[in-house]
Amino acid sequence: MVELFQTIRTLIADWWKDFTLQTRLMAAATLVVSLIMSSLTFWAVNTIQLDARLNDTRFGRDLGLLLASNTAPLVKSHQLDELALFSRRFMESTSSIRYMLYANPEGYIFFGIPYSDSAVQNSLTLSRRMQLPENYVKSVDLPMVRQHLTPAGEVTDVFVPLKVKGNYLGVLALGINPNPTVVASSHLTRDVTIAVFVCIWVMVILGAVFNALTITQPIKELLTGVKNIAAGNFKQRIDLSRGGDELGELIQSFNYMAERLERYEEQNIEELTAEKAKLERLVSTIADGAILIDANMEVVLANTAASRIFGWDAHLPPDGNVLQHLPTEVRAQMTRPLYQAAKGDSSESQEFRIALTEPTSRTIRVLLNSVLDQSGETVKGIALTIQDITREVALNAAKSQFISNISHELRTPLFNIKSFIETLYEYGDDLSDRERQEFLETANHETDRLTRLVNDVLDLSRLESNRRYQFSALDIHQPIEQILRTYQLNARDKGIELIQEIEEGLPSVRGNYDLMLQVFGNLVGNGLKFSTAGGCVAIRAYRAPSAVDHPDFTDSVRIEISDTGIGIAPEDQDAIFDRFYRVENRVHTLEGTGLGLSIVKNIIAKHNSKMRLVSEVGIGTTFWFDLAMYEAPRVQPRSESDLESVANQEDGNAEAATGSEIPPVAAQTTPKESA
Repeated sequence: MVELFQTIRTLIADWWKDFTLQTRLMAAATLVVSLIMSSLTFWAVNTIQLDARLNDTRFGRDLGLLLASNTAPLVKSHQLDELALFSRRFMESTSSIRYMLYANPEGYIFFGIPYSDSAVQNSLTLSRRMQLPENYVKSVDLPMVRQHLTPAGEVTDVFVPLKVKGNYLGVLALGINPNPTVVASSHLTRDVTIAVFVCIWVMVILGAVFNALTITQPIKELLTGVKNIAAGNFKQRIDLSRGGDELGELIQSFNYMAERLERYEEQNIEELTAEKAKLERLVSTIADGAILIDANMEVVLANTAASRIFGWDAHLPPDGNVLQHLPTEVRAQMTRPLYQAAKGDSSESQEFRIALTEPTSRTIRVLLNSVLDQSGETVKGIALTIQDITREVALNAAKSQFISNISHELRTPLFNIKSFIETLYEYGDDLSDRERQEFLETANHETDRLTRLVNDVLDLSRLESNRRYQFSALDIHQPIEQILRTYQLNARDKGIELIQEIEEGLPSVRGNYDLMLQVFGNLVGNGLKFSTAGGCVAIRAYRAPSAVDHPDFTDSVRIEISDTGIGIAPEDQDAIFDRFYRVENRVHTLEGTGLGLSIVKNIIAKHNSKMRLVSEVGIGTTFWFDLAMYEAPRVQPRSESDLESVANQEDGNAEAATGSEIPPVAAQTTPKESA
């Protein structure tokens, strides 16, 4: 039943949509007029019927009182024959009476017209009892009147109590027919009302048909043409035979518009397509993620970067609500702002910084902007820009940590220097020569420490910048021997043996002499610092067994620096190359800037290699790395004329030559001692 109702409702709605606005207005006006006329007619009929009922009620009451006053004495004296004769005459003289019944106080009918009690007793052998109304009161002298509807028509019932000197003798019931003139008038009015209503709606239907033939059909054609134009079919034309009325001018204007649009499409479609392709290409290739969402929270466009950040298919945007496809952390923070922006409650740009845990730990910045229509009032969509700021966050944290550490490291020696100098300045005369000497040595020591710290910071800053270093063929023997000579005295004082194990016939490597001196100086210095008397520090150099770690190297030399020091715990090995990280932070026995290994790591990275270590607490530590063998650049073959010009130039400069060409290694500057 529900489906049938919905089907009928849909049919009526579709039928109503086919009419034009003019037809709908005309139908509505007609309906209002017909309802008003019908209401007035029915009101008139009801008024007439009410008046007729009132007249019938008065007539029945008066007639009942008249008849009861004449028949009550006959009932009391039991003159039933006289009662019957009088009643028949009275009924024959009054045409509106339908029935007449007399009942005793118990309600049993003892006489009635059109039948009598004797006839009922003789034919049916039963007695009839009058069913009095529930609200009938015997003690009331006035008659009771009611009206009810029967198959033969409406009847007015009058119940009159029969009383003589206050004695209740029974009840007289009369049935009064309605006035035939009034009934005929009511029927006539009803028929006229129905006829008027039918005529009005026949006119409406004829008007609708005429409107459909003359107005609706052309408008339907125009509507179809507009839809085709909107779909991009600019070849659409409307061919209807119309005169010079407004509708005909509208059709001609539509055809002219379609022709103009067709020409415009032919002239600009290629340019528009190219611009669209450029825009889509630009959006898809930008480093930041870009997502466009419509007002229903569905994804319209998502570039490659956004799909990669959220793990979507790069070719197809996700279906449905965008919140269903966002990571949990993003959905938790952006659900409410997205719905507010979609409703237009927030038109300002909003920024969110969200930390993601899946599939990898990273931090993103999401910029939310509402896309408004030309009026700037209605929200057409939402634009999301996603930036992966993981590196930026890490750099900011590293910068803050670096500033904190360097501030702490600079404050300690400066405080010590200032304290001892102030003491010498204020109490120098009170101190002994030995005490003044100790204070000056301490200040000098702290100054050296501050100098080393500043030099290390500057070195690290240069290494982490984009500064380019000159790399050339380097004989690894020379920096190793230089470092061993530098630290030989220090090792002898601490009772530590310095060992070098260099494979014979090692080829030159690609490197920078000064940088390698700094690497060896830091590693050997750390080995001596963390080793005790009787230990050793060894430098080894040999051909790397394989190039698995550096597939770009055709061949490489492996260099190891080993010591027998305190070793590095496994939990420290991952952070040992960070700035200002020191193993002595755990034992608090030795001094250092904490920048040496960070400098070493950056220098080795400049050589396209990587620092590695193997360590065991209480046994010692071995640092090692690989350096690529040097390959001479290829020289293009020269022509005979070029060779002759070079020979002539060499002959002219022979007298200025002082000896053989100095190799690149010999041209390097003298290495400085590294802490």
